[in-house]
Amino acid sequence: MTAGGPAGGRPGPVRVDRFRWWHIDAVLPIEADLFGVEQWSAAMFWNELANRHHYLVATGAGPVTGSGGEVLGYAGLAVAGPDEAWVQNIAVRRDAQRRGVGRALLEALLAEADARGARDVLLEVAVDNAPAQKLYAGYDFEPVGIRRGYYQPTNTDALVMRRTRD
Repeated sequence: MTAGGPAGGRPGPVRVDRFRWWHIDAVLPIEADLFGVEQWSAAMFWNELANRHHYLVATGAGPVTGSGGEVLGYAGLAVAGPDEAWVQNIAVRRDAQRRGVGRALLEALLAEADARGARDVLLEVAVDNAPAQKLYAGYDFEPVGIRRGYYQPTNTDALVMRRTRD
């Protein structure tokens, strides 16, 4: 799947494909940069893949990383039961943000949730991450609660958001 985006500054066509084990080394520096002390470890990504959660990677033109292009971002979805799915994460490299990469990943996750019959899709987002909250609201996600101290070790609260399809 490829995605276009706004003119000017776009890192070339973005391709969204299945996240594979060979992408883990490429996403760890993105995790470290974006999430610091709250970053996921390689073992956590291995666990997500071992549990057959639906993970995607966005690549663009550039140096080859693993079997695809330069990794721009990644996202994951866990389907819980017949009616519910959880967005595990969406992360976009800083120099590729605000160029449609996160939107392409989110749309692909929502398409997968719809294909699996998930009526509700939920996610947690840091309460201070207004750009992400705005993106999610644009896809009909609404706030439904707060998880106090969710992100550790910084003790940052998470806003729980839900999108419900009839």
